[in-house]
Amino acid sequence: MADELEILRRADPVPPDGPRYADGPLDPRAEHRLHLLLREPPARRLRLPAKSVRRPSTAGRRGPRLLWSAVALTVVVATALALLLGGPSATPAIAAPRPLVVRTDTTPVGLAVLAARAENAADGGPTLRKGTHVQTWSLGMSDDKPPITLPLERIVRWKADARHTELVVATDPRHAGRPVLTDENGSPRLVDDGEVLVRRTYPPSWSDAPPEAPPPHDRAGLLAYLTEAAHEQGPLDTPRLLDAVGLLLDNWTLGARESAAVAGLLSEARGLRPVGRVTDRLGRAGQAYVYDGTTGVRRMLIMSADDGAVLGMETTYTAPQPEYGVRTGDVMEYSAWMR
Repeated sequence: MADELEILRRADPVPPDGPRYADGPLDPRAEHRLHLLLREPPARRLRLPAKSVRRPSTAGRRGPRLLWSAVALTVVVATALALLLGGPSATPAIAAPRPLVVRTDTTPVGLAVLAARAENAADGGPTLRKGTHVQTWSLGMSDDKPPITLPLERIVRWKADARHTELVVATDPRHAGRPVLTDENGSPRLVDDGEVLVRRTYPPSWSDAPPEAPPPHDRAGLLAYLTEAAHEQGPLDTPRLLDAVGLLLDNWTLGARESAAVAGLLSEARGLRPVGRVTDRLGRAGQAYVYDGTTGVRRMLIMSADDGAVLGMETTYTAPQPEYGVRTGDVMEYSAWMR
């Protein structure tokens, strides 16, 4: 099957180096190529190398050879459908989202400039609210199975009497209505889009410790708050600061003043560099900032260019991990926070 799979790869209407089609519909040209791939007669669609189409020496061997070709064609087309169209029988590893693509034709906005914008937009902006609304993708790996991604949407809302509710739904906005992978109970399986995985109401809870306590909106106070929330004794380096900001956003929907304080802290972080404009997986435009660590991963922070609010974070692998089926550039996890 090696030759047939190579032919399929060359005919792929959505090439791996074409980020334009990463998470959206095919354009007319791609649809035409897919139509040709799936509908053209076999003789035109699959032109096997010469070594794979040797003529049989007798007429009696022609039947098995033709039967083998028909089976190979069926497998190739089934593979194409699984890879390109997805669905209940899709290979789990194909579910992984592609890394976000930064527009190289845009001028990056420095974090200091963005922090100043956030400070100017703080007055009259949205207010702090306890709870969160976040869409996440995370990579699940094991020693004996291909990696899979698990897309979830989580909404936490707090009530006036200190009770709170949690709703977790299996959904992927990139492919609305399509089955979604989940590892509920530790066993990866497909569920319907929008299936409720968790629906809970928690009893009243009061705490004055981070991250349940309200975050301050000045840089020094917020830094101390995040350090305590992350259970760190010393100063937060950039990776730990990003983790702490993610923890904050998983518990609070920030107001304009708190977002300005976060932007101010991030503008002082070492190694966090602007790279340009990016559109996140919810279709929102933002500015991307990248931290290249030494642990084989790259962190990307996406922030609103208008008010400095954190829109999302993405972590991708910069080195392969063949023992887990992970390649360079694979997305480890992604979070997109909403109001």
